[in-house]
Amino acid sequence: MFDIDWNPIIFSIGTLEVRWYGVMVVLAVITVIGFSLLEAKRKGFSQDMVWDVGLWAVIGAIIGARLLHIIDKWGYYINNPGQILNFAGLAIWGAVLGGLLAILIYCMVKRLSFWQLGDIAAPGAILGQAIGRVGCLINGCCYGLTCELPIAVTYNNPNSYAPQGVPIYPTQLFHLIWNLIGFGILWLLRKRIKQQGQLFMLYFIVFGVGDFVIHFFREGEPFLFGLPQAQIVDILMVPTALIIFIVRAVRYKSTGQSAVVEQPNTSGQNPEG
Repeated sequence: MFDIDWNPIIFSIGTLEVRWYGVMVVLAVITVIGFSLLEAKRKGFSQDMVWDVGLWAVIGAIIGARLLHIIDKWGYYINNPGQILNFAGLAIWGAVLGGLLAILIYCMVKRLSFWQLGDIAAPGAILGQAIGRVGCLINGCCYGLTCELPIAVTYNNPNSYAPQGVPIYPTQLFHLIWNLIGFGILWLLRKRIKQQGQLFMLYFIVFGVGDFVIHFFREGEPFLFGLPQAQIVDILMVPTALIIFIVRAVRYKSTGQSAVVEQPNTSGQNPEG
């Protein structure tokens, strides 16, 4: 059993608190953009395009993360509407889907390939999620169920969101390790998978499978069919991504069209759209 007594608050000014969680989120965003810039350069894409779409993706991710959290905790927020805009809670799937929607809209407006941008962002995205989980571990949020195994952790700092002195599963660490494994998989395959969009879909599959399993060890409120909101999204997203992955692979294999293979794009325009 391991004790976590790290104060999640770095400093506070009046009612304003600066937490390690916020620092890790900023580092996660920097990581996503940094690795996306590396991939864009490797593939011959405009790096200015990455900065542009990255800004919109971050905005979409924040809005999506907050919105999905509010939906998940609607019973609380309907009685406390003044807390809706304080951004105290975020949902990881909301961040993923919000960022995804922002990228899709950006690609439609700029006539860019959604699949190519997704492939560029995928490795950095899952690594950024791993860094974000460090913040969760310090913060005490996303904590696990009661655990009697030697891997259990206890939180003792009163500023932590986790229950005090109760041995629980270190689910934040589970997420962190799984995301690092996912990053390793995507990073190794990024040069081998040539077909557009396949690395992006693989990201959703890898992330979703791990997220679904880990949530069985996490504290959470039933959202639908006795499952928490995140697992419902996992059930929807993983099969969808798998079907898209298979259909695109079959189509590519049967047609051999070069249009579905990555092509350098320094102008930011793509005929496939």
